[in-house]
Amino acid sequence: MTRKILLTTFLVLSGLFVFSQSGAAKFGYVDTDYILGQIPEYKAAQAELDKTSIQWQKEIDLKYTEVDKLYKAYQADAILLTEDMKKKRENEIVNKEKEVKDLQKQRFGVDGELFKKRQELVKPIQDKVYNAIKSVAEKSGLGFILDKSGQVSILYANAKYDKSDDVLVFLGYKK
Repeated sequence: MTRKILLTTFLVLSGLFVFSQSGAAKFGYVDTDYILGQIPEYKAAQAELDKTSIQWQKEIDLKYTEVDKLYKAYQADAILLTEDMKKKRENEIVNKEKEVKDLQKQRFGVDGELFKKRQELVKPIQDKVYNAIKSVAEKSGLGFILDKSGQVSILYANAKYDKSDDVLVFLGYKK
């Protein structure tokens, strides 16, 4: 799988290079991790998300500890319990564990509260950066801007094509 990705990336970049050399288009690259790392609002949003995530994880860990205590108490008492009492305690443990898993999914799931909070805090900043990248590309006459911080890596990049600082200047975070 990794070989296919590398080969595809190489072929795409080779095609862009040939396309660029023919005079049809120029391309540059940015490092969005670097850009976002220079924006105070992004750092603040990430810090808030991290704080919230840690707080929610502690809450979930505490609830799992409670489930574990219930289970250990059940194991210690099992010999003395009637079948009805065993079933009742087992159901209590299962229900508590389900509650914790549901809370975990609600907070950290695919469309969970953390995802929604990230969308609320980070997406506007990412949109602002994207629009700045687009403007810088158009102003520089570039046909393509590649991101060297993402999944698709650049095998070689000449620093003169790095437009990350231009994007930060455009956004007003750098002079």
